[in-house]
Amino acid sequence: MQLASLGSGSKGNATLVRGPGGCLLIDCGFSFAQFGKRMAYLGVDPGEIRAVLVTHEHSDHGTGVARVADKLGLPVLTTVGTARRLELERFEAIRGEDEFELVGLRVRAVTVPHDAAEPVQFLFRNPVNDRRLGILTDSGHVSDHMVEVYAELDMLLLEFNYDDEMLQGGPYPPRLKQRIAGRHGHLSNQQSLQLLDRIDRQRLRCLVAGHLSEKNNHPQLVADLLAEWQDGSAACRTHIACQQQGFGWIGT
Repeated sequence: MQLASLGSGSKGNATLVRGPGGCLLIDCGFSFAQFGKRMAYLGVDPGEIRAVLVTHEHSDHGTGVARVADKLGLPVLTTVGTARRLELERFEAIRGEDEFELVGLRVRAVTVPHDAAEPVQFLFRNPVNDRRLGILTDSGHVSDHMVEVYAELDMLLLEFNYDDEMLQGGPYPPRLKQRIAGRHGHLSNQQSLQLLDRIDRQRLRCLVAGHLSEKNNHPQLVADLLAEWQDGSAACRTHIACQQQGFGWIGT
């Protein structure tokens, strides 16, 4: 099982998960032209994609979903609430906590607290070798449910959206600041570190920090926090996903 990103941040998100039977595209917040350019940069043939999974309807995740799915003839799996907001004409309905199989992987949709119609995030497991991968962004706070289901993973893509001081001292209007920092907004650097401290991470060998805000966070700040969190341990590799290129393939 492998993970890659076409871009991660406030201006667009799209993630690829590769299983034994092909690739899954999780979200697409880019135009079809941008999607094509980013796929080419990664050296991935769009023909490898077998389905699109959609977490929620916000534009940085859902803008390109319908176009990509139509052009490539792909099924779209998402919740009814998300599909309605995106005005999808065709989709396969899933619900939070549903489990299903795609490309040889067991997939679980996970309910998360975010200010969208019916948001979910995703877990993936290879039943052959029991390798486990989690994607967790766009959540306003760390719930007990998240702590439970995101334990015992081999790889985790986790939101590090904002630094508290940068957000409060930044250019955003008060209402937007309140939304981002609210219980249905995004995870701050400290909240994500708290999640890592609460989950069972004995198996965790790879952590990717994603969905960094360009105005309210900085990659070096997150890298320094993760280095301090690791305290010299090399047991878990860390990576920072960027908005421009995302990141290349990482395997479990």
